[in-house]
Amino acid sequence: MPNWEKLAAAKADWARQGRLLTGRSADPATERLPPGQELTGGWPVLDLGNQPVIVPRDWSLTVGGMVRKALRWSYADLGRQRQSTPVTDIHCVTGWSRYDNRWQGVAGTDLLAAVQPRAEARFVIIKGFDGYTTCLPVEDLRRDGVLLATHWEGAPLTRAHGGPVRLLVPHLYLWKSAKWLRQLWFTDTDVKGTWEARGYHRRGDPWREERYGSSGR
Repeated sequence: MPNWEKLAAAKADWARQGRLLTGRSADPATERLPPGQELTGGWPVLDLGNQPVIVPRDWSLTVGGMVRKALRWSYADLGRQRQSTPVTDIHCVTGWSRYDNRWQGVAGTDLLAAVQPRAEARFVIIKGFDGYTTCLPVEDLRRDGVLLATHWEGAPLTRAHGGPVRLLVPHLYLWKSAKWLRQLWFTDTDVKGTWEARGYHRRGDPWREERYGSSGR
């Protein structure tokens, strides 16, 4: 069985088994570490078994769908936008969390201002150069810390961690933060992505322990 098929089967089994579920929720205002998570000082590398080789000069992002101003940004274009430098925690559904990550890139709010989603656009489908997909409510792009990330800890984002550009959505499990970002497509439909189609939650809030199952949408 190819590596991708083994990984997909394992992830689907985790969802069926409810792996790591504690049955507990937490308030991020009072608890920094979500239920079922453990701190790490490193940054584990997780992907689909395919790390595309994309140098900055060849990278581009297309944004379209239900927007007033579709765009295509090169890496240079992205660097000319206003830069944000949030410091965030990150939480992986596989059970690890890492505190105080320093990032640089373009904030989700600035992307939304550039493309001006239409009123009927409630979701955004996110695609990576590795074939990965996931989907978010548009409102999640407005949250603090959401970023088209180009740098981590003062250095360009490495290939292993999704460079040259990845999405960062720090208030949700990290599978929503697609690596090797290629396209954002605004739509009125909530679409299951790579892991949602295999039993993962539609939203993925770590403090509500939304690892698996339906979001209720």
